[in-house]
Amino acid sequence: MLNPQAHTGSYYAATANQETDFAPLRGEQSADVCVIGAGFTGISTALHLAERGYNVHVVEANRVGWGASGRNGGQMIGGIAGETALAKHWGRDVEEIFGELRWEGHNIIRQRVAQYDIDCDLKSGYLDVAIKERHLRDIEYDYERLQAAKFDHEVRVLSASETSDFIGTDAYIGALLNMGNGHLHPLNLCVGEAKAAASLGATLYEQSSVIEIEKRERPRVLTQSGSVTANAVIIAGNAYHALERQMRGIFFPVNSFIIATEPLDDETVAAINPNDVAVCDPNFVLEYFRLSADKRLLFGGRINYFGDDPEFIRKKLRAKMLRIYPRLQSVNIDFAWGGRIGVPVNRVPQLGRVAKNVFYCQGYSGHGVNVTHLAGRIMADAVAGTLEHFDLFAGVPPLRIPGAHLLRKPMVALGVMYYKLRDRL
Repeated sequence: MLNPQAHTGSYYAATANQETDFAPLRGEQSADVCVIGAGFTGISTALHLAERGYNVHVVEANRVGWGASGRNGGQMIGGIAGETALAKHWGRDVEEIFGELRWEGHNIIRQRVAQYDIDCDLKSGYLDVAIKERHLRDIEYDYERLQAAKFDHEVRVLSASETSDFIGTDAYIGALLNMGNGHLHPLNLCVGEAKAAASLGATLYEQSSVIEIEKRERPRVLTQSGSVTANAVIIAGNAYHALERQMRGIFFPVNSFIIATEPLDDETVAAINPNDVAVCDPNFVLEYFRLSADKRLLFGGRINYFGDDPEFIRKKLRAKMLRIYPRLQSVNIDFAWGGRIGVPVNRVPQLGRVAKNVFYCQGYSGHGVNVTHLAGRIMADAVAGTLEHFDLFAGVPPLRIPGAHLLRKPMVALGVMYYKLRDRL
């Protein structure tokens, strides 16, 4: 990607508190650490490192938060995708490994919002909703697990009628209310963290697409107009990065799409979401929704589509939204957009190396708001020589699909069809 691109036409871009305007990389630069990618992973890592006194340079092809970090559903969901596979690989108990790690990303976000005064509409409250009986069993399991762990936040199992009262729809047969999860404006969070990193001495470059990483004793990151030589490099491009050959074919870039209605009147808000919680169903081909700060319904989901035509996205998601909320039939859709998330075959987040001092971090399977912030801390630890959590993930080799980077669209389409069938069972 050598031609810089503006933000997608999302609600978030239209309501960003401020625009970033960091200069492109020019000339020969030197740093302790060079981070490639200014999404949540890259910015979280840079801020962790800057807080520890490292000289960090961040190189971004477009703008801070341009990819999934600035255009996602804004749902702050606990848990780490693939944790069962990780525990099985290591022959250890899931709870023993992941108990506190599931929520560390949340803690980091809340601490940063408070410390750096980041205005990102952070709210608490989240519903895991059930469509089938098997989902209710999963909800009971999650509730019991959180109770056993003495979770710090309110958690409650809701009946079908209680769920209907909470979110104004009869589409679900129950839910798990978790006040430890929440929702936020992701682009404002990412930009706020970038500004915080810059205030601590981090150097950020936008409109600077990386064309090569020279793997040397001190690796060198090259763009068309400059370079950064560093003691360590961290690749944090997730679904939008395919520079290194050995990183191709180890996850699928899966498209997800969102629409935003016009602002809703008070009566409608009181009917569909009076408690201002985020909602997500348990399907793989899932649907998720929440209210924005100005009381729009943001409604997202996955469809077998690889383009970015707002009219097509609007039409497909509007139909899904009206199945949940028929009362919104006459409401206008003001925004429609999409983006890509990285989904490894085994769902395990991918932390690893392409050389001794060139790291990568990607593949969060839709849990990115939370896990990227945990991952940033883990990557900063790895640079500092503390590898316990890095090795937990890096020790599980990613599953490689030959030709996946070339045949992405048909393979993803087949995968979506397969999981749609599984969702219906």
